[in-house]
Amino acid sequence: MTGGPRVYGYRWAVLAAFMAVNVTIQLLWISYAPVTHAAGRYYGVSEVAVGALAMTFMVVYVPMSLPASYLIDRRGLRFASGLGGLLAGVAGLVRGLAGADYLLVLLATIAMAVAQPFLLNAWTTLSVHWFHRSQRATAVGLITLANLVGTGIGMALTPALVKSMSIGSVQTVYGGCALAAGVVFVLVARDNPPTAPDTELAEGRALMLDGLRHAVKVRPFLIFLGMAFVAMGVFNGVSTWVEEIVRPRGFSATDAGNLGALLLLGGVIGAVVLSALSDRFQRRAPFLGLAFVVAAPALLAVALVDSTLGLFGAAFVLGFFMTSAMPVGLQYAAEITAPTPEGTSNGLVQLVGQASVVMVYLMALTRTSSGSFLPSLGVLAGLLLVGGIVAFRLPEPADHLTPSVVLPATVAEPL
Repeated sequence: MTGGPRVYGYRWAVLAAFMAVNVTIQLLWISYAPVTHAAGRYYGVSEVAVGALAMTFMVVYVPMSLPASYLIDRRGLRFASGLGGLLAGVAGLVRGLAGADYLLVLLATIAMAVAQPFLLNAWTTLSVHWFHRSQRATAVGLITLANLVGTGIGMALTPALVKSMSIGSVQTVYGGCALAAGVVFVLVARDNPPTAPDTELAEGRALMLDGLRHAVKVRPFLIFLGMAFVAMGVFNGVSTWVEEIVRPRGFSATDAGNLGALLLLGGVIGAVVLSALSDRFQRRAPFLGLAFVVAAPALLAVALVDSTLGLFGAAFVLGFFMTSAMPVGLQYAAEITAPTPEGTSNGLVQLVGQASVVMVYLMALTRTSSGSFLPSLGVLAGLLLVGGIVAFRLPEPADHLTPSVVLPATVAEPL
């Protein structure tokens, strides 16, 4: 079956299945953060060792990102992301069944971390292959929403579950959910629709290595990579150390879980709103600038306020603006680097973001004697403000691209 550009209702089924595996990988990643003390007692290790389970995802991502992008571009969405989803589920079950054996838990976590880039690096691949360009930021926004929901569930649900279940039992439940989501994705997903959603088709994209060489020569993309490093450093740092950030001010583990949940609730709402507005106006840079500029004072508030209401309000605002910038930014990266394959540009952004594990580690090292994270969070707030100012000066993809990189219309292969 061939024909002109057309969108299919089945794209929503593929998107929903992909969102499900993204929910579960985030759930597996963050589930120890709100119960750091309890997990340390359960495994008989330090709080830093528990934090290392989350940081493992970021460390492993760095060497695995480009191989994952290569497999996504060469073997397609279903094979590569299906492999990632199934691996994450199996490793999640192993981590739960390992009980209090920290070494086995760490090894299972490393396996999950290997699976992660096969999911994170495919966001824009799905949006470009299945959605018209007028809906792509929205599609990536919904995937971002799924990631935030997964993180939010882990933040809010885990403290409640460990009151009636062991840490190992909770991890078994989460691993089972991840495996089920992986199986569903493999059954539902397809690489491409019968005909392309518009004239810009995956078959016309550059080969991965050629696209990589092109992407690293695009100055606006390199600037955005610096912005992504800061934003992901903030998100990963606050998520990893959430309990430790608020505990010196007298807040409980439940408060920390609620803060994380509100951070992500704001991100969920913002991802939908900002992505839809970006698609509606076909503008990316102004929304990125706004998000970064507003997020800066919100991050400072998270570091400073002593009232529960103020803390929760600041977390919501931070999530709404900073976290929701991700889908707009990923689509900007995919568009500004055309004809680089989406999996490659997406993978580079995610790679730089996960390299922010350096920031996460430095946050722990620069705590004050009272346990405050204010020094590092203050510096990060300043970097967010600078990033926002720079973002307002970024060119829009439509203004930046030259006719030499505009691709001719072709027809996708049938299913």
